[in-house]
Amino acid sequence: MNTTKIKDKFQELYGPGGTLYVSPGRINLIGEHTDYNGGFVLPGAIDKAMYCVIKPNGTDKVKAYALDLNESSEFGLKEEDKPKEGFAKYIFGVVREMAKRGKEVPGFDIVISGDVPLGAGMSSSAALESAVGYALNDQFGLGFTRPELATIGQSTEHNYVGVKCGIMDQFASCMGKEGSLIRLDCRSLEHEYVPFNPKGYQLVLLNTCVTHELASSAYNKRRESCERVVEAIKKRHPVAETGHALSLLRDANLEMLEEVKNEVSAEDYMRADFVIGEIQRLLDTCEALKKGDYETVGQKMYETHEGLSKKYEVSCPELDFLNDQAKKHGVTGSRVMGGGFGGCTINLVKDEKVADFVKGASEAYEKEFGIKPKVYDVVIKDGARKIE
Repeated sequence: MNTTKIKDKFQELYGPGGTLYVSPGRINLIGEHTDYNGGFVLPGAIDKAMYCVIKPNGTDKVKAYALDLNESSEFGLKEEDKPKEGFAKYIFGVVREMAKRGKEVPGFDIVISGDVPLGAGMSSSAALESAVGYALNDQFGLGFTRPELATIGQSTEHNYVGVKCGIMDQFASCMGKEGSLIRLDCRSLEHEYVPFNPKGYQLVLLNTCVTHELASSAYNKRRESCERVVEAIKKRHPVAETGHALSLLRDANLEMLEEVKNEVSAEDYMRADFVIGEIQRLLDTCEALKKGDYETVGQKMYETHEGLSKKYEVSCPELDFLNDQAKKHGVTGSRVMGGGFGGCTINLVKDEKVADFVKGASEAYEKEFGIKPKVYDVVIKDGARKIE
């Protein structure tokens, strides 16, 4: 993104000075619906990001401007000062969450802008929270660690935006590293950088440009299915193999699931079967990445899509169609990325097949559904940082 416009706008509104910060959106290569089951995810920060220019203003007020929305907001720093503008709630929430952790933030001027596609499942909101959090931490010497900034962003979503999200998006945005994905343990927040240098391959996202209404209610139902299975398994196995109390599907294995097959509904069994399998697929994918075995990575991605479509039932005709197109065009790996019912497929494609795949899949999709999918190439980059 050309950052001249955001810097010029800051100078026009608030005068000279101001420091530029950036924090990226993210992809998740594999590991879907595993986060709330205490499992692993495998995200990476990408080359599409949110930017902010910021400068202390010596007052007890924030003056904020969203360049892409042409919208401004001014608000105080106390709990009762919550702004009405949607974009400003993210900035205000970060400030308030820092205050709850004992760090009072003084007033500042800020302009935000970005090139993370909205509604494509690349977490523009987490990128914004992380950019603001990193900038405030740096400007005012607050001393928060990067993982702490991720939890501040997550708490902002919970308490000021009203979205009960997991930690993955903010963690990837704060902790991303060029050339690596992050194997994140969603229970302990322990993490490991896994090499991702797919020479000869590209990551391509195809956005269905649809969102089906089922998403939020279906998400809650899937979660409840998993919890019911855990309750059934706990009666037989109160303690997990690791020695602690069995409390999440992450603690169970397929043998334990088989034992309770007749005690849970067929639907709940199928949901749990997917999640337990997905946690193992992610671990297998990490091993393949360490060996540079991208063909196995691709195979695991296809297996995940099949499970999300048939067992977890969170796909939709548009996503399944694009997944089938990937197979037809010899794409190495493809799956729905995110919660499902719309959004993007993430595709691991050999360089020489990218053009044919994008052209063929786009034309076939438009013919079938009457809309063009949006296409995004993504490259794995570093997390939140100061630019200048």
